[in-house]
Amino acid sequence: MNELDLAELGALIQNLAAQWGLKVLGAVAVILIGRVVAGSLRSGARKALTRADFDPTLVPFLANLVFIAMMTFVLVSAAGLVGIPVTSFVAIIGAAGLAVALAFQGTLSNFSAGVMLLTFRPFKVGDLVDAGGVMGVVQEIGIFVTTIHTLDNVKIIVPNTSISGSTIKNFSALPTRRIDLVVGVGYGDDLNVAMKTINTVLSEESRILESPAPQVAVSEMADSSVNFVVRPWVNAEDYWDVRFGLTKELKERLEAAGCEIPFPQRDVHLYQENAPISAA
Repeated sequence: MNELDLAELGALIQNLAAQWGLKVLGAVAVILIGRVVAGSLRSGARKALTRADFDPTLVPFLANLVFIAMMTFVLVSAAGLVGIPVTSFVAIIGAAGLAVALAFQGTLSNFSAGVMLLTFRPFKVGDLVDAGGVMGVVQEIGIFVTTIHTLDNVKIIVPNTSISGSTIKNFSALPTRRIDLVVGVGYGDDLNVAMKTINTVLSEESRILESPAPQVAVSEMADSSVNFVVRPWVNAEDYWDVRFGLTKELKERLEAAGCEIPFPQRDVHLYQENAPISAA
């Protein structure tokens, strides 16, 4: 009786192997080969878009879309080889997608935010931005995260939802920028001399633009100084060099012109009361 059962079991296994073995092997082969082909297509798409001088911001995103589309086609083809109807397979994918969507709401939010960033493009790769609480140069805008290198060369990966949900400052979007400086002189100084000295310093800096014209004006009488606003315009790439240079030059030239560079100070007055007269 046992020998008969083993014979029937062996025959059943042989039938199943004959019926499904080649299909399963074929499906596995399709997935493995398709994975290699999808990777090659992604690399080829990235290279082709780069050679065509396509926007670097969109190159990684489009290349990944090519890979995902190819792998979806491969999986559907593999399911068809093992006899799974395409409609059933699509229904399975839909159900699995719903479960994944519920489990990874935060990740999908980052994906949606990434699509919005790539669609509306508030910044691009290479821009200096202040976004998501991070200031630096954008290196890559991914599907889920954006990579930023800070000015002190630290790599920071920011979730796209943090960027899309915050105020974005793009310092590279416009060709020119205005430098805003506040320069204080003492109350006893000649304001006309101070203003003339400031204007002379600005006129000698070749990187300051003539239009719009620089603005120099007395802005306030503060606690310890009379303050000037100094507002020249420069090309965006010259901003920091000119700002640092002007700060040093204005301090030295104002002192040479006899102006005081004041600092916060406080006057203290001491009063001594007469000692009380003791009773006799």
